[in-house]
Amino acid sequence: MDESAVTELAAAGGPGVWDLVLAADPVVKLVMLLLLAASVWSWMVLFDRWLRLSRLKRLAGGFERAFWSGADLKELFDRAAGERHPLAAMYAAGYEEWDSAAGARDASARANLLQRVGAVMRLTLDRELTMLERNVGSLATIGSTAPFVGLFGTVWGIMNSFQSIAVTETTTLAVVAPGIAEALLATALGLVAAIPAVIFYNRLSREIDGYADRLGSFAEEVTVEIDRQMDREPVGRAA
Repeated sequence: MDESAVTELAAAGGPGVWDLVLAADPVVKLVMLLLLAASVWSWMVLFDRWLRLSRLKRLAGGFERAFWSGADLKELFDRAAGERHPLAAMYAAGYEEWDSAAGARDASARANLLQRVGAVMRLTLDRELTMLERNVGSLATIGSTAPFVGLFGTVWGIMNSFQSIAVTETTTLAVVAPGIAEALLATALGLVAAIPAVIFYNRLSREIDGYADRLGSFAEEVTVEIDRQMDREPVGRAA
């Protein structure tokens, strides 16, 4: 390493990060742009899903309180029709299935009806959760691929350094530093995109799983309440 080159770089203060980006090879610039876009996307998914989950949990809490307060099932159905969240949609689907089978029931028909009510609510739950999980899987993809994309930029930057050495036939720091700086910057951006994406994915997955368990428990509670309602009205209900 040439000491005079080191001295000149130190005196100049060295290039800034933005200068490195502007001076980077086009391939490395593309890698950096992809990683930056992936990082921005991760934050957008986090805020969008987190805000939506918070809202859905708040609405679910209000509906659950109304259910356990002893409100009439028909009144709850009317309320569910005016609300737009998975728990209300699930309740409405179960109630409609029960209401469509009004009339006398023997033990076998009653058991089949309860199974259908539970199945309808589970299907509604699965559909709503699929919508809620939209774009969350992309965080796992970013977390697993971003380091390798950054590694590609790293390898490309080091290749440029070796090419500079071959062209100039010198190994001074001024020759190899730009390519190495590009390589290190690409590596750093890969980690910046990957680490938050993995954290966001794990956190959102846990929150969605917890919300799904909550809705699954509520579906079972609704089925039990319908069973009790049929005990009170064994002959049938008026349409």
